[in-house]
Amino acid sequence: MATIASVCVYCGSSSNVRQDYKDAATRLGATMAAEGVRLVYGGGQVGLMGLVADAVLAGGGAVTGVIPEFLHEAEVGKQDLTELLRVGSMHERKMIMAERSDAFVVLPGGFGSLDELFEILTWRQLGLHDKPIVVVNTEGYWTRLIEAIDHIVDEGFARPENRDLFSVVDTVEAVLPSLRAAGGASFDVKAKWI
Repeated sequence: MATIASVCVYCGSSSNVRQDYKDAATRLGATMAAEGVRLVYGGGQVGLMGLVADAVLAGGGAVTGVIPEFLHEAEVGKQDLTELLRVGSMHERKMIMAERSDAFVVLPGGFGSLDELFEILTWRQLGLHDKPIVVVNTEGYWTRLIEAIDHIVDEGFARPENRDLFSVVDTVEAVLPSLRAAGGASFDVKAKWI
């Protein structure tokens, strides 16, 4: 069983989405607070990002937000966090979020969430970290992405064992148990190209 004290959550910044996605974000935040798990996220007050942070804070939990200066100046940053780190770039933001987290969770989101998922997944594939990654397939949101990943494996552009670098759950209630049960996926980096 892995010890999970802090979780990085990647998710959408849009509020113009289905209520199911909003409800899932709020439930995840409430669950994290109830279980004493710190939220590490992109520092925004908008969309699912803001809802997760609000729920963690409402439940008495701790939240670390990491936001680039240009977004902070655009006034999309959340000000009432336990800790808000203002950084110079998106690259710095993602590195700090990764360093401060024991695991990663991906809720529904857009291009930014995809960028974050694939970067942290690639880092794990390359052996740069061995932290669990869980994709939350709320209402089937990520089904086509998972099918695309399976297609990548089927066509030989990724090894079958790379599919084990992340897990998929259908509900936010399954997130923390899945993270805690995750074993380390270890791959020979040199074998990736053979």
